[in-house]
Amino acid sequence: MTDSPLRVWRDREGKLLRLRLARPKANIVDAAMIAALQAALDEAAGDAHLRGVLLDHEGPHFSFGASVQEHMPEQCAAMLKSLHALVLRMVEFPVPILVAVRGQCLGGGLEVAMAGHLMYVAPDARLGQPEIQIGVFAPAASCLMPERMPRVQAEDLLFSGRSITGEEAARHGLANSVAEDPEAAALAWFDGSVAKHSAAVLRYAVQAVRADMVERVKARIAFVETLYLSGLMSSHDAVEGLTAFLEKRPAKWEDR
Repeated sequence: MTDSPLRVWRDREGKLLRLRLARPKANIVDAAMIAALQAALDEAAGDAHLRGVLLDHEGPHFSFGASVQEHMPEQCAAMLKSLHALVLRMVEFPVPILVAVRGQCLGGGLEVAMAGHLMYVAPDARLGQPEIQIGVFAPAASCLMPERMPRVQAEDLLFSGRSITGEEAARHGLANSVAEDPEAAALAWFDGSVAKHSAAVLRYAVQAVRADMVERVKARIAFVETLYLSGLMSSHDAVEGLTAFLEKRPAKWEDR
């Protein structure tokens, strides 16, 4: 295990920023992980020679999700604001962010993955937003998932909390493609395409494609953050569900 929750280095003669979640096996998206990702992206964003970012992970799983402890009422406002700031930084990042996923990619981990541009997944990966099963909803995923896949399928995943395989994710458009080695597939795409392009022109292309999406996601994130903090977290069942999860017992829903 490294001292930092994130490994950061440059690849492809500095053209590619490598980010690797480095707290296996869970790779929890907690305050430290969010801060490390934000800092690395902030530092690299202004590099005129950068042509891409590859986000992958140590260990068998991309991420089990966000810290449930940080979802409790006394911490959730700070946690949500930092996670959403990271999501928006990724959504509007000036060059493509490639994400390589193996194993489980759940909750806040999938929200981070969906904020990137291209996602490569192993066929047996498991992707899902299980938040509703413990009494909350997935704020960023509610904004990002319908941008990446048909709404009817996004609603299925968000309302049920079930997970799908990498094969299903690629078939539904949540992921770009399925590969036994997602990291290698992402690197092959980078080497065969944007590595050869003008970095300046690439930035204009990314902005042109994502401009309307960025505005939609910004507006939706602001709405769902308020809904979560001012509505959901004042309900009995949200606090009960989170508490029951931490106490490793079944939740007792009162539907209020």
